[in-house]
Amino acid sequence: MQSKFGTKIRELRETQKLYLRQVAPLLEMDTAQLSKIEKDTRQLKQEQLEPLAKILQTEFAELHTLWLADQVLDLVKDQPNANEALKSVSKTIKKK
Repeated sequence: MQSKFGTKIRELRETQKLYLRQVAPLLEMDTAQLSKIEKDTRQLKQEQLEPLAKILQTEFAELHTLWLADQVLDLVKDQPNANEALKSVSKTIKKK
C-alpha cells in the first residue's frame, strides 16, 4: 500500500517543479533516501518534518498528521485486532 505521506510529499514537490536532487540536500539526505520515503520503503525522521514543510511551502500540521497516520498503520497493519485497538485508542484520545 502506498504511503499517504510519501504520495503527498511527491505531489507537493512535483507541483512546485522541484527535483529530488534539489530537496534531498536541504534535508541532509541523498536523493535515493528521499525517493524511498516517497515510495514508502523508508520513513522520514520526525525532526525532518518541519524543515520539509517549509521547503514544500505547506502546513506542518498536514504533513505531521499524514506522517503519524503512516507510523500507526505500519505498527498495526498486520495485527488481527488492529481495528479494535485503534477504536480504543481513539476513545482515549477523545476523552483528553
